[in-house]
Amino acid sequence: MMAAAARLFVRSTNPRLGQVVSGGLLSSLSRTQTQKRNLAHFTYQPDPVPTQYGPTQKMNLFQSVTSALDNTLADDPTAVIFGEDVAFGGVFRCTVGLRDKYGKDRVFNTPLCEQGIVGFGIGAAVAGATAIAEIQFADYIYPAFDQIVNEAAKYRYRSGNLFDCGNLTIRAPWGCVGHGSLYHSQSPEAFFAHCPGIKIVIPRGPVQAKGLLLSCIKDKNPCIFFEPKILYRAAVEQVPVDAYTIPLSQAEVLQEGSDVTLVAWGTQVHVMKEVANMAQEKLGVSCEVIDLQTILPWDAETICKSVAKTGRLLISHEAPLTGGFAAEISSTVQEECFLNLEAPISRVQVEVLRGHQEDDQLLTDTCSP
Repeated sequence: MMAAAARLFVRSTNPRLGQVVSGGLLSSLSRTQTQKRNLAHFTYQPDPVPTQYGPTQKMNLFQSVTSALDNTLADDPTAVIFGEDVAFGGVFRCTVGLRDKYGKDRVFNTPLCEQGIVGFGIGAAVAGATAIAEIQFADYIYPAFDQIVNEAAKYRYRSGNLFDCGNLTIRAPWGCVGHGSLYHSQSPEAFFAHCPGIKIVIPRGPVQAKGLLLSCIKDKNPCIFFEPKILYRAAVEQVPVDAYTIPLSQAEVLQEGSDVTLVAWGTQVHVMKEVANMAQEKLGVSCEVIDLQTILPWDAETICKSVAKTGRLLISHEAPLTGGFAAEISSTVQEECFLNLEAPISRVQVEVLRGHQEDDQLLTDTCSP
């Protein structure tokens, strides 16, 4: 990631940036990246303690999700939670204790059938329930693709706004974890970003996870809420105990800068924050770091405003490069900020699984940039 940022600076028209990375610094950054590949690829830095939502409690990310679900079940008698193994707490413990507290009619298991889970959720939402479905891993969401894209997303349009399933929220653990291999490491947000009628949200930490999840649950459109599973226990913050919401479709500027805009979501936000610090220390470059938060509909205004100021943009995500959501951001920024750009837009992604016959190797673990 740091090497990619350096390459972006080298390509820029600012001679100061090009001079800073000459003399072997770029190669040394690449060696440092390789040396640390077997270690955690980021260091989690908690957000400041929020003061506007009342008393807080120390929680990791999965506990903040549990807290959001607990608040929902307590406040909304129509709310139901269902999915594979959720009755005993789920494989990541996000629903632990909820069945005992609220009963087996409100928190219950389903068969191992993702299409059926989402189909049931659509029906429950249409009937007036607040339906919260869990897909055990985002990698397993594909059997439900037809129900999400052809039914949930189009229900309002198909009925001329007479009916909708806007009370449906689909949760799924998402992203790489270091040992998940091909079926437990995927980031499928771009598959759904092409479909109008749904919202896609990915938080970066516990405070955002609770606030954004509650916003998804209250939103009048079906939402997919992807939870970075590597952060379930690694991310710990002081999280408000009471219910609160964080607006959807609003990116957050985490660090202001003047030389380059760095955009990410989920786990990669923390990688970008480290890159920004390294760029300042080693290159003397001021980076503006933005957490997109909502993939669909995304906040183009905040991104374009930043790029108009910095003149440079680097986007990183865990999903494969081809067809990744960074391409959509790049296209929009190129159209809206063409005269402001000082260098080509850069996209950085993980090393991905290769499966074509002509590939000389098949990578079986997923790592981050």
